[in-house]
Order: sequence, then C-alpha cells, then structure tokens
Amino acid sequence: MQNDKIVVGLDIGTTKICVIVGRKNEYGKLDVLGMGKSVSDGVVKGKVINIEKTILAIKKAVQEAEDVSGIDIKVVNVGIAGHHIRSSIHRGSITRDDGEDEITVEDVDRLANDIGRMVMPAGTQIIHKMPQVYTVDYDDGIKDPVGMTGVRLEADFHVITADVNSINNIEKCVKRAGLDIENMILEPLASSLSVLSEDEKEAGVCLVDIGGGTTDIAIFHENIIRHTGVIPFGGNIITSDIKEGCMVMQQQAELLKTKFGRAISTEASENEIVSIPGLRNRAPKEISVKNLAHIVEARMEEIIDLVHAEIIASGYEGKLAGGIVITGGGSQLHSVRQLVEYLTGMDARIGYPNEHLGKSKIEQVKSPMFATSVGLVLVGYRSLDERENRYLQAKAMNQNVFVNQKQKAGKKGGDFFSKIINKTKSLLIDDFDENDDF
Repeated sequence: MQNDKIVVGLDIGTTKICVIVGRKNEYGKLDVLGMGKSVSDGVVKGKVINIEKTILAIKKAVQEAEDVSGIDIKVVNVGIAGHHIRSSIHRGSITRDDGEDEITVEDVDRLANDIGRMVMPAGTQIIHKMPQVYTVDYDDGIKDPVGMTGVRLEADFHVITADVNSINNIEKCVKRAGLDIENMILEPLASSLSVLSEDEKEAGVCLVDIGGGTTDIAIFHENIIRHTGVIPFGGNIITSDIKEGCMVMQQQAELLKTKFGRAISTEASENEIVSIPGLRNRAPKEISVKNLAHIVEARMEEIIDLVHAEIIASGYEGKLAGGIVITGGGSQLHSVRQLVEYLTGMDARIGYPNEHLGKSKIEQVKSPMFATSVGLVLVGYRSLDERENRYLQAKAMNQNVFVNQKQKAGKKGGDFFSKIINKTKSLLIDDFDENDDF
C-alpha cells in the first residue's frame, strides 16, 4: 500500500546534513516519524570535498533519525546541488510506424529514452530530463500527447546535468555510510514539491532556495519546470562578511546574523548595540546593529540582483503571476521578503513546508530550513512531473488488464483441456468395460 510505504530523505547541505523519515497518513499528508541532523564539515557550496567527514556526518544524522523513528534506514532519496549544475533545452523526436494508432505511454518513454542517450559535454551526466511541450506532426504546444494520433512525435526537454565527480562522491559517501540510493534529485526541485502549490506553478512562480553555500532557483509556468539555476552564494558568505567586517569569530558572526541581522538597514536603530565576549583577557566587543545591517543588506542585494538576472535570462519575467517564493535557511533573515519585493518589483512570500505535513511532534521540521529535506521525502511518493504519475498509473492499469486477460485465457484453456482429458478417460473406461464382457 502507498500509505504504508516509509520514505527517507537525505539532504547533504553545506551547513547541515539532515535525514527525515516520513510516511503518508490516511489524509494524504506526510507524517514525520523521525529526524536527524549533523554539522556538515565536508561539503562546500554543495560539493563534497572531504569524503570521510561527510560519511561520519551522514552516519550521525541517520543514527539520530533511526533512534527517534524506530526505523532501520537502508534506502534514501538524496539531494544534489552546487554551482556545477547546468540546465539546457534540447529537442527530441521519434517516428512512429503507424500514424493511425494512438500515441501510447511507451511512445513517450521511447522519446525520453532517446534524449537520455544524447551526447553530453565530457565530465557531465544527466540527472533529470523533463518534457516541456510536445509536437504531434504539425500540432505544437501539446502538454500530454497520449491518446492522439500522428506519425512524428517531438518534444522540448529541460535537461539538467551535474558534474560526474560530484555525483560519484555523493554516491560513494552514501554507500559507505551503509545506504542505498533510490533517487538523486536536484534540490530546488525537491523544495518545490514541499513549498509550492499547484496554482502557483500553473500561474508562474520562481522558487528561490537560499542555502548555506548556494542559492538555487527553479522557475515554473503552466505547471511545467521552465528554468533552473544556481548562484554560488548563500548564507555562509554573509556570515563571512560579518566575520571580516566586525572582526569577530565565525560562530559569533553566525549568531549575529541569525539573531540581529536585518536585510534592510533602515529598519535598524542607530543606537542599538550588541555586546559579545572578547577573547581571553580582552574586554567585550561592541557591535553596532546598524553597521551589521549594512553588511547584511549589501550581500543580500547582490544575491537578489543575481536572482533577478536569472529570471530575466529565462524569458519569463512578467509572466510569473505567482511571484517569488523564498525558502531555505536564508529566508529566515529579517525583512528579506520586503527586500526581494523592493529590488525585483514582484510579489514575494516565505515558503514553509506546512501544507504537505500532517501532525508531528517535531515542530522544527516546519521551518523553511528543512523545505528540501521534506521535499526529498515527498519525491518518494510523487514524481517531479505530474504527467509521469498519470503515465505510471496507465501502465499499471494496462499491465493489470493484461494479467487478468491472461489468467482468464489460461482458465478457459485449462477447462477445455480438462474436458478433453475427462472425455478421453470415459472412453477408455468404456472400452475396458466392453473387453471385460467378452
């Protein structure tokens, strides 16, 4: 049963490694059974740079999730991100033997498989190939061609590639931690499942996931993924700016950012001062909240300007009625929504994964910081493309019909042969009885 299926998401991020164990309840919501976190020391900007540290962090997070949930974790859905991610549009086509027959799910799969065999730049590998729109003979702009008739089937595919070494390093870490990978998913696509509504995807929306090492972008329009991008800046670079600008330790800079940081400097008071402990035998250091806000605002403006440039480059500026949805740890920065609206001129909101969550004792999972982790669990129940779900259901129905027909045919055939055998037996008995009379 689908509701009995337990799915595990593993988010290997730059600042944290998170494991979430979930199961769908009777209302179709996700019940979080367990959660585990650990500090991510071996990952920088989404790429694994220290295998051993990453393995230890994965094991620690998995153990914590197992202790809370009581589930023995063996298979996970893993997220992948980083500046090495590339996206492009490629067109594929197939020619069908008989244009009078209806286009089937198998035809659509054959077209997708052909795209999967295309030659990519050296050192890269396809992780997603998602159809945009189809063309059947001379009719274009078709979202779902199954059931139509035609000889030539074409489609534009949104192809997402990743660095082979990055993929191999993630696989190596997960396997050496004693786990198997069920799916490897681009992280902003996973986040989109947890924080975006179907209406927003239909109207047009840009998801901005501000993580520790990178800011990931995914643009949807007419319920189809149209553009993805990765900006090599995230929350960690703001922390580094504060560390250098205020001359404090890394941990102190992180606390200053999360507790007192503001994305709009005019909201900070001129007279507000934060005192932090000094180094050994040194007086406490006083930090102006106004100066802190200037540092945060400058870097956030840079990140948002790059996000806006991605939206313009995608060609969908002015088409996103759903505006911008900000999620990830960086979305929790004070006044970030207002700054996004001011710089882009688009409506914005903070994306929480609450809509898909059932009742849970683990309240922190409702934070935007865990949107990707929740999305990775949802991937185990849903496809990134809703059309694929329909195709899989259609395949299952066809297989069930075929099995039932085969069983019926076998039963009928068995009855036929049974009648022949019984008839033969009766003739033999009759012959034997006749011989006894002589």
